[in-house]
Amino acid sequence: MHPTPKPVRFIGSSKDDVRAFPGDVRRVLGEELMRVQFGLAPVDFKPMPAVGAGACEIRVRLGRAWRMIYVAKFADAIYVLHAFQKKTQKTAKSDIDLAAKRYKLIGD
Repeated sequence: MHPTPKPVRFIGSSKDDVRAFPGDVRRVLGEELMRVQFGLAPVDFKPMPAVGAGACEIRVRLGRAWRMIYVAKFADAIYVLHAFQKKTQKTAKSDIDLAAKRYKLIGD
């Protein structure tokens, strides 16, 4: 018997943002998200405590750096808070702030 995957909910424009990414990036992000749905860790990720408790960033490097910030600690779903192309070494404060703002929309 296979475990039931946890549903994914996209907050704000995050779903449209992912749809705007190149196909190969979308495929890898989808695979990483599926790992999370089944309770596994993404291949390349890091915790993002500045966003909120349990928030993590999936990191994909395909030509450029792509990021998806999500939180999986809630029982009902995995929430994708923000997805973006990273342009500098450090994650921009505006990206962290947007993800944190969307995190607050979830409640607990």
